[in-house]
Amino acid sequence: QVQLVESGGGLVQAGGSLRLSCAASGRMMNVFTMGWFRQAPGKEREFVASTNWNIANTSYADSVKGRFTISRDHAKNTVPLQMNNLKPEDKAVYYCAKSRQYGRTSYRAIEEYDTWGQGTQVTVSS
Repeated sequence: QVQLVESGGGLVQAGGSLRLSCAASGRMMNVFTMGWFRQAPGKEREFVASTNWNIANTSYADSVKGRFTISRDHAKNTVPLQMNNLKPEDKAVYYCAKSRQYGRTSYRAIEEYDTWGQGTQVTVSS
């Protein structure tokens, strides 16, 4: 059974950095696309970043492009999300997700994912 566990969230001042990590367990995890999404209070869950299985194809939301970087470590089965120059509007619960299909491309739509972690809170003070 696939399990995703996020970590690394916390409180940071605007302009600061955080590094989230998603630890994945389960068979053949390395062949799937992995994504990060976030949900702020009162808002729908939104796409942040994703990577296909070999990091050759990555995708970012316009709001985080140039500030966030997604990667993956196949040896450790982790998917880090490096977040730099954080802004108050980045405050949200961040979720890691696994794609339904094999990871040939970096899916952006929430419907493309079938397994989710419990989330980690990111708070950015101004």
